[in-house]
Amino acid sequence: MKAIYIPELLKLPEQKEVIEINEYLSDLETLNPVRGRLQVNHQGNYLAVSAQASTIITLVCDRCLQQYNHRLEVDTSELIWLDQSAEQLDPAPLEQEMTWEDLVEMLPPQGYFEPDTWLYEQLCLEIPPRQLCGNQCRGIPLADCTSESPRDGRWDALEALKRQLSR
Repeated sequence: MKAIYIPELLKLPEQKEVIEINEYLSDLETLNPVRGRLQVNHQGNYLAVSAQASTIITLVCDRCLQQYNHRLEVDTSELIWLDQSAEQLDPAPLEQEMTWEDLVEMLPPQGYFEPDTWLYEQLCLEIPPRQLCGNQCRGIPLADCTSESPRDGRWDALEALKRQLSR
């Protein structure tokens, strides 16, 4: 997907761009292309971005370690504020108190909006933190451990010698 130059949105009908998506995202390993629709509306001092998209990814079950396919679906929207201060790249201190106003997305009004990066972030947020292949997953099957301790076969020769000496 091509980056959108924000001032160009003002020249479009209804100040809106609609992108039909049917492609692989470079940083997200999927079994099929991401398919859907992304819409960017310029609303004066902010962008209203919305997307409906889906794809299938392969995950590894946290219990049994088997791979399984999982459908990722996104139906979301976000407001991205246009602010000249978004261009300033002041190095932030390592520890800094944040306010709620600091926790918003901002772009410079004369900058670019990257739809593929935004969509990648939205899809990553939909990846489940607890990855289970199914509700009935019992985990890794353990061998029957009826002996008191696991046996190390490297000591067999010493055990045989010990038996010979004790006769």
